Amino acid sequence: MNKTFNQFSKTIDEVLKLKETSRTKLCEAIREGKWSIREIVGHLYYWDKFNLEKMVPLMVQDADLPKFPDHDQHNEEAVTFLKDYSVETIIDNFVVTRKELTERISSLDGDVRFTIGGGKRKFSGESFVKIFIKHDAHHLKQINEKLHK
Repeated sequence: MNKTFNQFSKTIDEVLKLKETSRTKLCEAIREGKWSIREIVGHLYYWDKFNLEKMVPLMVQDADLPKFPDHDQHNEEAVTFLKDYSVETIIDNFVVTRKELTERISSLDGDVRFTIGGGKRKFSGESFVKIFIKHDAHHLKQINEKLHK
């Protein structure tokens, strides 16, 4: 697996470490008016689930994938979808989904190019994943700041 996909799957290790943290700490807001670590991991999981179900199956040469959903609406759906899930279940679901997503995208032919939402920019599996590596980094920074306060 190349560097990009290794980096994408490394988030699994960071999330698994959270199992060593108290449930109370994982369920309290990172700052007033912000999500908890539980909700952040759920948010990452819900995006991976979306990509695995809605985007990856369409990643073929010259495909135009659907545009990404409205972020605020998608994030609200994630919170609602995961409201009855324990933090342990969310972590486990994230790990399983991220592994499958990484495996599926990394196994695409490296020459496959596609667009998203009628855009002009051509993506490969690798450049698609890079969007979410940045997204992971943003949220992992929030998580680490909360854990090291």
